[in-house]
Parts: sequence; structure tokens; C-alpha cells
Amino acid sequence: MICTTTRKGQDCVFMKTSGCSYTGGTCLSAVETCMGCARITEQESGIYCTVFPDPSIKWKLGNCNMATHLKTEAAADKKKINPLKASKRK
Repeated sequence: MICTTTRKGQDCVFMKTSGCSYTGGTCLSAVETCMGCARITEQESGIYCTVFPDPSIKWKLGNCNMATHLKTEAAADKKKINPLKASKRK
């Protein structure tokens, strides 16, 4: 449904006919670590994440899995070497 409380005019899974069903009845503002992400929108009442109603929970145990402003380093393309074959090559 379309949000009528915090993120007015945006689609929200927590909106019901009786109002917002999220804890506290509204979405929480984005945290400092969210700044720079493409999923952040600025509303009249503040800055909010379009994906999560409480972004601080996503950052609690590490990086947010939906963050677009973070670059993850890919594992190096190191081939696993068999130690027996490596010892024979020497």
C-alpha cells in the first residue's frame, strides 16, 4: 500500500488499512552510515531508507546487505595449490 505516515506517496509493505503496522507506527530515520546510499530518500519529515523501516538494525552486526555505496572486495583469484604437488616441484 502507499504510505500515508512518514514516506508519503511511496509503496510500503507495512501500511495496512488501519495505518502503519511497523513497531511504533512509523519508519525510523536513516543512520549516519547510510548516507551516500542510492536507496536513501529525503522526505519532508527527514531522511529515510526505501528498503528498511529501521536501518540501524541492518548496521548493527556489520555492513548493510543492501548498501549501494559500499564496495566489497572480491576474493583474489588465487588457485588452491595442492601441497604434495608443490613439494614435488621444488
